[in-house]
Amino acid sequence: MDPYEKRKEVRRKLRKLEGLPTLPPIVQRLNAMVEDERVSIGQIAELIEKDQVITSKILRLANSAFYGFPRRVSTVQNALMLLGINVIKILITTSSIFEILHKEDVGLWEHSVGVAACAKILAEKVELKEPQEIATAGLLHDLGRVIEKVAFPQEYTQIVELIEKEKKEPLKAEEEVLGINHAEIGAFLMRQWNLPERLIEAVEAHHNLSKAKEFKKEAAVVHLADVLIHARGYGESLYKKVPPLDEKAFKILKLDFSFIKELFFKLEPKLYELKFFTEELKKETEVT
Repeated sequence: MDPYEKRKEVRRKLRKLEGLPTLPPIVQRLNAMVEDERVSIGQIAELIEKDQVITSKILRLANSAFYGFPRRVSTVQNALMLLGINVIKILITTSSIFEILHKEDVGLWEHSVGVAACAKILAEKVELKEPQEIATAGLLHDLGRVIEKVAFPQEYTQIVELIEKEKKEPLKAEEEVLGINHAEIGAFLMRQWNLPERLIEAVEAHHNLSKAKEFKKEAAVVHLADVLIHARGYGESLYKKVPPLDEKAFKILKLDFSFIKELFFKLEPKLYELKFFTEELKKETEVT
C-alpha cells in the first residue's frame, strides 16, 4: 500500500477509534457540563469524585513534580481550581492512554513527564498563560507513539526495525510505514477528543515549528523541552540521539542559550522527584 493510501487508512481507523482504549464513560457527561455555564466547579468535582479510580489518578498527577504545586492537592475541587477545567478534562480523557504508557513503555512515560516538567518551567519563564496547560501538552507530545504501539503493532515493529537496522530517522521511518508521523497522529486524535487547539498545535508542531500558525510560542516551548530532555538523557523514545534543534525556538521565545543553565538548575530537582513517582507506578504495575 502506498503511503497516501496508508495515511487514509490510519486516519479512518483513528476516526473510529479502532484498536484504542475506550474513553471513560464520565468523559461525555463532563464535556456537556463544561459547556454549560450554569454548572459550577463544585458540581463538576462532584461528578468526577463518583469515579474513585479517576479521582485517584487526577490527585496523583496533580501532586506530581511536573505540576510542582508547593502544597498538597487533596480534593478534586482543589485540583480543578489549580489546574483548570481544561487540564482535568485532558487528564481524564487520556487516563487510559497514560495507563498503557506507564505499564508498557516506562521509558517513554519518563521522557513524557520530563518534557512536561521542562515545558512548565519554560512556559513560566516566557510568561505564557496557564503554564500547567503547556505542561500537559508536554505530557501528551508523544501520544502518537503510544497510539502507533497500541493500534498499529505490526507497523510499529516495522518502524523500530527501520530505525535500528537501517538507521532511518524516526519521523521518516514512521512516514514510510504509516504515511503519517506520531506528531500528526497525536494531533489528529486530540481533535477527535475535542481537546483545546492551543495544545493540539503544540503537539502537532513539536518536530516542525513551521506547522504552528496561531500558537507558535506553545509549540516552541514543547519543541525545546523535548530536545532538552533528550539531551539530558531522561527516559527513552524512538530517538537514540538528540532530535534536531530548531534555533527559531529561541527567537520565538526571546530566550538566549545562557538560560539553559538556569533552566537545568530548576529542572534537576523535579526530575529527581519524578523518578520516584515513576518508580512507584512501576512497582504498582508489577504487583497488579
